[in-house]
Amino acid sequence: MSLQPDPAPRSVADGAGAAAPAAPAAPTPGPGDPAYRPDWRYVLLLGSMTALPAVSTDIYLPSLPDVARDLGTSAAAAQLTMTGMLLGGAVGQLVIGPLSDRFGRRGPVLVGVALHVVTSVLCAVAPAIVPLIALRMLQGFFNASASVVAMALIRDRFVGSDASRLMSRLMLVIGVAPMFAPSVGGLIAGQWGWRAVFYALAVFGVGLWVVVLTKMPETLPAERRRGGGIRTALSGYRALLRDRHFVALAVLPGLNMAVLMSYVVASPFVLREGYGLSEHQFSLVFAVNGVGLVLGAQINAAIVRRVAPIRILRASQVAVVLLSGVLLVLGITGAGGMWALLVVLWFVLALVNFAPPNASSIALGRHGEVAGTAAAFIGACQAGVSGLVSPVSGLLGGDALAMTGVMAAASVAALAVLALATPAFRRGGAWQLT
Repeated sequence: MSLQPDPAPRSVADGAGAAAPAAPAAPTPGPGDPAYRPDWRYVLLLGSMTALPAVSTDIYLPSLPDVARDLGTSAAAAQLTMTGMLLGGAVGQLVIGPLSDRFGRRGPVLVGVALHVVTSVLCAVAPAIVPLIALRMLQGFFNASASVVAMALIRDRFVGSDASRLMSRLMLVIGVAPMFAPSVGGLIAGQWGWRAVFYALAVFGVGLWVVVLTKMPETLPAERRRGGGIRTALSGYRALLRDRHFVALAVLPGLNMAVLMSYVVASPFVLREGYGLSEHQFSLVFAVNGVGLVLGAQINAAIVRRVAPIRILRASQVAVVLLSGVLLVLGITGAGGMWALLVVLWFVLALVNFAPPNASSIALGRHGEVAGTAAAFIGACQAGVSGLVSPVSGLLGGDALAMTGVMAAASVAALAVLALATPAFRRGGAWQLT
């Protein structure tokens, strides 16, 4: 595939170590400078944008059993409020990504976050489970504006190991969500009920909107924007679909996210109802596992400059499969009880975070001329695949065996995609994807 050189990125090495030419960019101050190195404020801004869907998910987790009881529905139906948000996010990214390539980065995210605020308020007053599911789908759709634009902002300026390192640094910010959001959500729900959690999400959205308006730079100048309407967007997706290595790399974050989301969706029922943890004990366990997520991402950021991203991806994916297999055995036998399950689960969650930044940075490096569309495709795969897989544990009974079984199956599927659809395990594939 012949690609036009992207003038913006400052690094010309792709995610697997192969060199590619890059045209010079006109220097501008701040984040527009191709030699720009992001400081903590820029990382915090991008991390807050990327974390919006995670915060909207995790702050609501401790309330799932209460939602099921209050609205007179089943655990599986309550879990669909999570699935609906993920699927809405998948569709939203497919729509908003091309819009950000057409109109720039700032406009789509400002509109999307504003509508997140509106849907959050409507979720707070939902009278039944079906309207709540529908509203959560809309919330996911509008949340996608923040996450897809954040990824496009990274690709506008960085590629390869630089992009992978920055994405991993973002996990330090994103990791605050699983560490603190459930505790905050549990505290809010304990004092004012689960509906108050959505009012809190609306307040968070207002704050993020103000920060984006005042602090987020426009990284896509008018001369680099793509004209046209839906036909142009579809042509961009067709070009991406013809690149089978890009598609495989785009699916990998989704399958690894399915491992994570299967735990996220099922854990309130497994740990609270299956093992009898209180709301506060569950929030503490969730926070400890969040430390594992953050730690794994930071280790990846530290080693990605010395080790090719594809090699990290290959090794970490094998490790996740092996540990998920151990987790499944514990789920089947019950050996070691809850504590053995939690220890192995911590290591699975720490390692599962190695794949998304490396796979995403390699994939984005192949299509810098349509960074928004490519980021949308990756994000849609991530949200869509995880959204389809995560409720399976509820349909299978929602117990520890169901949760660990789905996690193991998703990890095996990810390894199969990596092995069969990319050159990662072939001679020379550790260094280059062509």
